[in-house]
Amino acid sequence: MGVEEQNRLVTDHLLQFVSDRRRETMDRVLSQRTRHITLVLEDIFQSQNASAVVRTCECLGIQNLHVIEQSSSYSVNKKVLKGSNKWIDIIKYKGKEQNNTASCFAKLKESGYKILVTDPSPDGISINEVPVDQKVALVMGNELEGISDYAVKNADQKVNIPMFGFTESFNISVSAAICLTTLLNKLRSSSVHWQLSSDEVADLRLQWLRKSVRRSDLIEQEFLNSIQ
Repeated sequence: MGVEEQNRLVTDHLLQFVSDRRRETMDRVLSQRTRHITLVLEDIFQSQNASAVVRTCECLGIQNLHVIEQSSSYSVNKKVLKGSNKWIDIIKYKGKEQNNTASCFAKLKESGYKILVTDPSPDGISINEVPVDQKVALVMGNELEGISDYAVKNADQKVNIPMFGFTESFNISVSAAICLTTLLNKLRSSSVHWQLSSDEVADLRLQWLRKSVRRSDLIEQEFLNSIQ
């Protein structure tokens, strides 16, 4: 039996242990998930901010979040997360004695992403003007220093949020919500194919079922033993 067939059988088996309402919710969420747009956090050091961004990404349907740890370690606040980190993929870059931003950018560019850095300087373009025909990776810097020099120099474009008050910037979680909502609204009303592939949907459904069903590891192992 191949891996794909085995995973399909395990998925069907685990579905028996969740309610119809849970199945419907899972199908609805999967239909709105996307990797066409992704978010990158560079050296965020306040756990409540990082957690708020994770929660925002999950609520808006972003599946992948990239976290760069160069001088600050990624930490979370469970009260802010509300379990949102269970449902998205958090990819971390935290190698020692290397440029983790460079590693992240290389992976994103290899995957076909256009890299945008958020910066309040006037030489960027408004988030409202960003096209979504190509995959977009939106990079946000830390709470004090913002985006690193490397990120600015190696990004494809600077973007900003139009502001009309005296204050120069929003909190990072608010910025993430504004930028992602703007891009996702544009994406979902476009003709771009932004949804997950059927294989991605199948993989995520199984991952989520394993997290949703109590003692799923034992149930799965017993089932596999019974069909071998």
